[in-house]
Amino acid sequence: MPTHIKFSRRGFILMSLTTLAACKGGADVIELTGSTMGTNYSVTALDHDRAVDKDDLQRAVENSLLNVNAQMSNWDPKSEVSRFNSLTSTQPLTVSKDLAMVVQAAKDVNQASGGQFDVTLGPVIEAWGFGAEGGHKNAQPDPVKLAKAVEAAGKSQALHIDGNKLSKSDPAARIYLPSIGKGYGVDQMAKVVRGFGLTDFMVEIGGDLYVSGLNADGLDWQIGIESPDAHNRQAYRIASVSNLGMATSGDYRNYFEQDGVRYSHILDAHSGRPITHRTASVTVLAENTMLADAWSTAMLALGTERGLELANQRDLAVMFIDRGGVADEKNFIATNSKRFTALQA
Repeated sequence: MPTHIKFSRRGFILMSLTTLAACKGGADVIELTGSTMGTNYSVTALDHDRAVDKDDLQRAVENSLLNVNAQMSNWDPKSEVSRFNSLTSTQPLTVSKDLAMVVQAAKDVNQASGGQFDVTLGPVIEAWGFGAEGGHKNAQPDPVKLAKAVEAAGKSQALHIDGNKLSKSDPAARIYLPSIGKGYGVDQMAKVVRGFGLTDFMVEIGGDLYVSGLNADGLDWQIGIESPDAHNRQAYRIASVSNLGMATSGDYRNYFEQDGVRYSHILDAHSGRPITHRTASVTVLAENTMLADAWSTAMLALGTERGLELANQRDLAVMFIDRGGVADEKNFIATNSKRFTALQA
């Protein structure tokens, strides 16, 4: 059987069901778009006082994103995280308080998820061809190379933060931040938009988003969560969201197939292999997008059975979407945590 390879941005779509042109109260609608972090960003904001210069806002947003990239991009060899990764000693490196905070949040989610969220998983991600270096071989990695990659990962708790100093007790530890840095970038965009006096807005990078206040109809923002069907882009469910970060992780757009078996980019951090359970998509609502971003990855790696128990223990708002069965790839079953259900009531 021929091998197929498919890549896309994170496995979900976002849709505001409000017709912004029909904005109540005479507010201007500011809409901005651009490119960042290998994907696109967007801003939709209601300017009730008609006092914001659109160009000034876009410049401020893009400057904030450039700053995030300078701190956290694994693609930029001069970024703070790249400089840290290049260290071959345990000596501390002075970094921005932002990077230190993101690494600490990653460590916290790593510990809470039993290690399934792991920002040191980069060697394994690269071995499968899903990382910054690319090099996808349309096939499983060599077992010996994969074993070495797994041994080189799993070092989140070897990372140490002391104020704005970052160090590693294992010199081989490397940090890989796409699964949390994009969400942090969204939070920085939200901070900029608020700084312009705007309170009703949605900001988004590659599908990770933060929404504040109300939409143009005076209601919570209505966000479409995509059905986890690789061949059709349509809303599976609509979430009402306000003053929360939101992120969805899916296994159905970034994968390759070999001999009739699909290998997802979502990896079990312990085995170093793609997940095999029936959970296809996970959506998380959180106080900020950084945490929603990290937890959506962790929950998808865990799967519904283990993830739901943890979500209810920690009062996390999570919606899991599972495939119906091996021969039933297009019928899906949604399961909500108690907190997710309460937020949608």
